[in-house]
Amino acid sequence: MVINTNIAAESSASLLSASSANLAKSLQRLSSGSKLTSPQDDAAGLGVSMKFDAQSSRISAASNNVSNAVSYTQTQDGFLQQVGKALNRMSELAVSAQDVTKTDTDRSLYNSEYGQLASYVTSTASKDFNGVSLFDSAAKAVTIDSDAVTWNMSKIDLGAGSYTLATAQAGVAGIGTTAGAVAALGLVKTAISQLAADRGTIGASLARLNYTHDQLSVQKTNIDAANSQLKDVDVATESTNYAKLNILVQSGTAMLAQANTMPQSVLKLLG
Repeated sequence: MVINTNIAAESSASLLSASSANLAKSLQRLSSGSKLTSPQDDAAGLGVSMKFDAQSSRISAASNNVSNAVSYTQTQDGFLQQVGKALNRMSELAVSAQDVTKTDTDRSLYNSEYGQLASYVTSTASKDFNGVSLFDSAAKAVTIDSDAVTWNMSKIDLGAGSYTLATAQAGVAGIGTTAGAVAALGLVKTAISQLAADRGTIGASLARLNYTHDQLSVQKTNIDAANSQLKDVDVATESTNYAKLNILVQSGTAMLAQANTMPQSVLKLLG
C-alpha cells in the first residue's frame, strides 16, 4: 500500500477524461447535426464531402442556367407565334389583292395593312431577352452540367432571307398591283415555311432543355444523398451514444471519488 502514487485514481481520471471528451464531441454532433465537427473526425470523408458540396452548388448554377435558357426559348416562341399571325394575314391580303374585281385603289388599302405587318415582322427581329438578342444569327451555348460543358442551342434568325425578302416586298411593290401581289404571296409562303421550321427547332430545343433540367435535378438529389451519408449525424444512433457516454462520465466521476479515498486505509495501519 502506497501513499504518494494513487494508481487507481490516475487510471480513473484518465478514463473519465476520455469519456468527457467523447461526451463533448457527441454534444457537438447533436447540436450541429453533423458528424464532421472537426477534420480529425474523418479526414478522408471531409475531403470527399467538400467536393460533393462544391459539385452540388455547381449543379444548382447549371440548373438555373438551363431554366433561364428555357425562359429565353419560350420568349422566342411567343414572338414567333405573333409573327406567324402577321404572315398569315399578309398572305391573306396578297390573295385578296389578286381579286379581278378590285381596283388599284382597293389594292392600295390592302397594301397599307400589308406594309404595317411587314414592318412589325422586321421590328420583331431586333427584340432581345435581358439584353441578349432573340433572333440573331448566332447559336447560344448553354451550360448543361457541373463542369460547364455547353450545348449549342440552335439559332432562330429573323434576319434570314426567307423573312427579309417577304418584308422587303412591301417597300418594293407591295401588293398595290396584281403582279406585286403575286410576287408577295410567293415570298410570304416561303417565310411561313421557314417560320414553321423555326418553331419546330424551338420545340426540339425546349424538349432538350427540359430533359437536361430534370437530369440535373436527379443528379443533385443523388449527390446530396451521398454527401448526407458522409457528414450528417444519425440522431437516433448519436443520442444513444450520448446517453451511454453521459452514464460513463457520471460513473467515472463517482469511481474517481472512491479511488481518492483508498489511501485513507493506510491510516488504519499507522494507527
